Amino acid sequence: MFFVTVLGSGSAGNCALVETPQTRLLIDAGLSARALKERLALCGVNPLEIDGILLTHEHCDHSGALEVWCKQWQTPIYCNRTTAESLQNDGAKPKDWRYFPTGSTFSIKDITVENFPVPHDAVDPVGFALHSGAGVLGVLTDLGKATRLAIERVRQAQTLLIETNHDEKLLQNCTKRPWSVKQRIMSQHGHLSNGAAANVIGDLLEGGRLRRTVLGHLSRDCNRPELAIDAVRARLATDGVTEIEVLCASQREITPRFAVAGV
Repeated sequence: MFFVTVLGSGSAGNCALVETPQTRLLIDAGLSARALKERLALCGVNPLEIDGILLTHEHCDHSGALEVWCKQWQTPIYCNRTTAESLQNDGAKPKDWRYFPTGSTFSIKDITVENFPVPHDAVDPVGFALHSGAGVLGVLTDLGKATRLAIERVRQAQTLLIETNHDEKLLQNCTKRPWSVKQRIMSQHGHLSNGAAANVIGDLLEGGRLRRTVLGHLSRDCNRPELAIDAVRARLATDGVTEIEVLCASQREITPRFAVAGV
């Protein structure tokens, strides 16, 4: 068994804390360094206790804390080399880069990390499946389409963090975004809609391990938590499934601390 707390998720920044008896990791670091420190304190965690930061990709809502964070704490940064090069070109200067090949599996203390490519408009974006003991956490954020590979890599997860970025109607009717931006968001290298994420969750029902899904990365203007939750619950209802917990992560506050355990 291990534990996960989403420290914040949305268009303005994303980060989750993973804790085992031996290890504490952050998945992404898109909040400000100050906000990360404050939210870790709510979890009883000192930044010095973080054993590594796993990056899905280089976009600032997933990596924006690195420059300030790494001036204060020498936390190892785990990412593929292309992502690191992109961040370095933008001025990021962590001293302890730990590169992993895309598609590889590696260990950080008692956590085994599988990473796999996902389609998104970043240089080399990845998703994760984290294993510790019999527990498996799946992470699917910032992808325009859930490929068969991505679905299979998280099929054993008991808890899934997945983006429900936008409601399709709200996005199409949004007056704050030009059509070109809407096309990018809706493309296969953009973001998952509520309906698309709901279908992924439905696909994962085969195998029977999924017990909780945490919806994240909601657009500030083009989505609402109740719309995302309703879309997922409606998809589950078509399969007669009622026991899977469905909730939304927030941009402004941390989630409860969830246990990820084998079944």
